[in-house]
Amino acid sequence: MQTAAGKLAERIAGAFLKEQVQASYQITGKGFVNQVYVVETTNHKVVVRMNDADHFPGYVKENWCISQAAAAGIPGPEVLSIGIAEETAYMIQEFVEGDNGQDSTVSKSAIWRQLGGYSRLIHSIPVKGYGEHLIDPLHGEFHSPAHPGSDGSWQGYVQYNINSLTADDRLIELGVTDQAKSQRVRKMFEQVRQKSFRFGLIHGDLSLKNTIIDPAGQVILLDWGNAEVRPVPYGEIIALMQSQLASGEPAIEDFNAYLDGYGLSAGELTDIHPLLLLKAFDNLRWALDQRPDLIDAYAASAKQAVGIVMG
Repeated sequence: MQTAAGKLAERIAGAFLKEQVQASYQITGKGFVNQVYVVETTNHKVVVRMNDADHFPGYVKENWCISQAAAAGIPGPEVLSIGIAEETAYMIQEFVEGDNGQDSTVSKSAIWRQLGGYSRLIHSIPVKGYGEHLIDPLHGEFHSPAHPGSDGSWQGYVQYNINSLTADDRLIELGVTDQAKSQRVRKMFEQVRQKSFRFGLIHGDLSLKNTIIDPAGQVILLDWGNAEVRPVPYGEIIALMQSQLASGEPAIEDFNAYLDGYGLSAGELTDIHPLLLLKAFDNLRWALDQRPDLIDAYAASAKQAVGIVMG
């Protein structure tokens, strides 16, 4: 029996394609943010991704990223339409035949090596600004919202995390750091503040589940929902390192394959540890302010980051 969401996906696809829907099914277990359905008509097979109406700007961003990535030589599913229907934001994409990267018989390291090559291309896409919100698709300008303690700029982001390292810091209470380590972290963050970085677009969620291996063996890259402008290549690699800490993936050999595909060596990542710590601390502070249900998970991640950086 079709669910209400499934029926909505059928109505959205049918209205766009102007054809009678023949069948549909939900894709589960490959993502956590969107509801995803495959809808088939007599002549077409499409993927319908749906979310709350306020997620529409996220689909605008994904559409822009996919088109820019395609122009840079990175294969992805064509976006056929985005919009809002019945108070639901949606994105209709072409259906790509093939196996999900998690299920493919292709070597995982080979997929990760290709993702490394894709990352290098992604990081070369012209962008402006900093942050996770695409505010000007015409000029590729991104923005990070201001919040108490930060004006939304990169410098504001770093300074906010410096200013938060106080004697009564909640991170001390949570056992993430202590007074002595906090002072060491402050020095690291102050050094980060003084450095100049190249900012570029990052995918933000590179993983096997976000790939399709088509019948020709080509790696198709999916799901740009976490894309943002960060220091490159560090921002992308930090996301991978955080995934390693949380799930063990990518495995060490796959991570090394990614670096090889990018054209990087571990010795070229000397600045990454303070940035890893900065990201982990900022994520935890966000959870303390906005998502109490995620505090334990982010505190555990921050503790792991402290262990990596400080031994």
